Amino acid sequence: MSMRTFRRDTLTRPIFKWARNQLPSLSDTERDAIDSGEVWWDADLFSGNPDWQKLLVMPPAALSEKEQTFLDGPCEELCRMLDDWEITRAGDLPAHVWDFMKSQQFFGMIIPEKYGGLGFSNFAHSEVVRRISTCSVSAGVTVMVPNSLGPGELLLQFGTDEQRDYWLPRLAEGKEVPAFALTSEQAGSDASAMRDSGVVCKGEWKGEETLGVRLNWSKRYITLGPVSSVLGLAFKLEDPEGLLSNKDAEGITCALIPTDLPGISIGRRHIPCGQVFQNGPNSGTDVFVPLDHIIGGPDYAGKGWMMLMSALAAGRGISLPSLSSAAASLSAHATGAYARVREQFGIPIGKFEGVQRRLGRLAANAYTLDAARRLTCAGLDEGRKLAVISGIMKSNATYRMRDAVDDAMDVHAGKTVIDGPKNYLGNLHKSVPVGITVEGANILTRNMIIFGQGAIRCHPYLLDEILALDESDDDAALDAFDKAFWAHVGHSVKTLFRATGRAWTGSLFAPAPQNVGVAAPIYRRMARYSAAFALISDFALLTLGGSLKRKEMLSARLGDVLSELYLLSAVLKRWHDETNIAADFPLVEWTAEESFAKMASSLDEVLANLPNRPAAWLLRALTLPGGSNRGPSDELTREVAELLLTPSPTRSRISRGVEAVRGDGALKTLEEAFALVVATEPLRRKLKELGLSVDAALAGGTLTDDDVRLLRKAEELVGEVISVDDFDPSEIVRETSNPAHQEAAQ
Repeated sequence: MSMRTFRRDTLTRPIFKWARNQLPSLSDTERDAIDSGEVWWDADLFSGNPDWQKLLVMPPAALSEKEQTFLDGPCEELCRMLDDWEITRAGDLPAHVWDFMKSQQFFGMIIPEKYGGLGFSNFAHSEVVRRISTCSVSAGVTVMVPNSLGPGELLLQFGTDEQRDYWLPRLAEGKEVPAFALTSEQAGSDASAMRDSGVVCKGEWKGEETLGVRLNWSKRYITLGPVSSVLGLAFKLEDPEGLLSNKDAEGITCALIPTDLPGISIGRRHIPCGQVFQNGPNSGTDVFVPLDHIIGGPDYAGKGWMMLMSALAAGRGISLPSLSSAAASLSAHATGAYARVREQFGIPIGKFEGVQRRLGRLAANAYTLDAARRLTCAGLDEGRKLAVISGIMKSNATYRMRDAVDDAMDVHAGKTVIDGPKNYLGNLHKSVPVGITVEGANILTRNMIIFGQGAIRCHPYLLDEILALDESDDDAALDAFDKAFWAHVGHSVKTLFRATGRAWTGSLFAPAPQNVGVAAPIYRRMARYSAAFALISDFALLTLGGSLKRKEMLSARLGDVLSELYLLSAVLKRWHDETNIAADFPLVEWTAEESFAKMASSLDEVLANLPNRPAAWLLRALTLPGGSNRGPSDELTREVAELLLTPSPTRSRISRGVEAVRGDGALKTLEEAFALVVATEPLRRKLKELGLSVDAALAGGTLTDDDVRLLRKAEELVGEVISVDDFDPSEIVRETSNPAHQEAAQ
């Protein structure tokens, strides 16, 4: 008997039998999600031993000349058309804006040139959405949806040649306005619960009897639904008479449905948190379409969930992260300027440490979100699906957007409480819950998807073990499991020594790439936490088995560690790609210290709540010995805050793409005031030291006429900046049956 046979029959077999009862088996939807993804950098983080060189040599996201020209041309022209206050009051984008977006092919950015589209990269798509979103959330959402959540992405990946040849040119030219109808009353996060149905049957189509699908559905929250001419519809296909040759045809299916067909009702509009992008319900009653309306044709009947997971991976990695990056950058840009020009107790409010704590986080969030957005787009442009990373990006970007906008609102205080055209943050603040809720609610994404899918997709051996357990042939299953299991054991032993050694030596001997200078200790500490994460994940899976899926608070914390590792990797990658700019390093350091504190806290909470207490005590001793990560120091926070308070190339990089001087709005006034306040700072300091008023200094020759003009212009602009809007009652009270209100409005 060979050693392997002895091992298999004597040692592996009982473990195999135990594992079949303990480890989670894959549901059909999980298999589809796995099949739609592709292992990338998150797998390195799961291994406990990241290959830093693999990260650093990856080409950064970049725009082509054509893409840059579009960004500087039509995109900028569109931004100049957008008055967010007036758009919100009107309840829709102006007609000329809709016409411009269609004529300039904003809805066809992802469609290849051979179909009449712009053929842009994922990064260009992201850059356009980000730029527009700095001016108007409603316009940003209107552009992002056809390029990420509309039928276009599904057609490109799965459509038949005939479907692509017909629909893609029409979508690219704006002749068709698409929407994707997935969510229904009974099925939100649990798409499998949808009651929207399609029954395979024969019916009449254009005067002839044909084989098709009779559809009944009721959808809601459908962006662009009220103005759409074609729906990408998700429904449950049924084939009770066995009319299809495809035995796996029943199940979630996606089809293209023109909205002018009999039986379709486009409902009234939803108003999502005061945002006026087109959104609303729709329904269909006994709507008949031929089988060739199924995206991909009859062969793709029943494969809708796999298609959705594949298409949504790109959309969730681009659309909402782009909007979130725009919001964070705008918040940092405006708040830094406001904190410099707004004074209380005779000094700029940005000099108060309480405000500086907010400014520090604002600067770091803006820098981090843009770094992660770029890295994710670079991966997508290499053709990767990034199912796990898209979940990390969607949830973490929108949560950090909320933090950024909240911090900005706190610093501005009353300035951004009052609605009106002078309030450049109010609409962003109102829109935050939309981003957190749509494209998969963050609670679901954080608690179940990031670690749940990540453990299966990205662990070096877990997926092979689970697939082996699902094998129907016991001998083949045992052989496959034996190979994967003992490789897993070897991996876990290595990880145990790595995690312990790196923790007890303060990461001193952990790997770091060459020529990264002052960032080397950050790489080493990341390697330490990657190993600790991998080890604790293995123990959680070993001790909890399939029940870990139900321990959502544990899996959420493990997902938080994976998220922080990815986001911090993106920050280091950005700093490396931008040639290790010394002035930007405080942002990298602040982000790293904050991330390490979060990772340590999450791992500590996992161990505090792991049901197997002996395992938890052992892991704590091995991976979290003594001390704690306290986050950024006060001194570092002050240093980062100053980056927003003073004009510099670093400040410009933090808020890159936020064109504050565009148009004649409140942001332009703020930017002008900021520039003048900084320019006149020496003059005001001189007056303070001498104890002179402006008039006395002018009379005594201390100031020139030009100096006085600059000082008074700065004072005038600051007054405009800190002012807020007010309205005549007649502008607010429109119709009322209350006589007192009517009288007040007259």
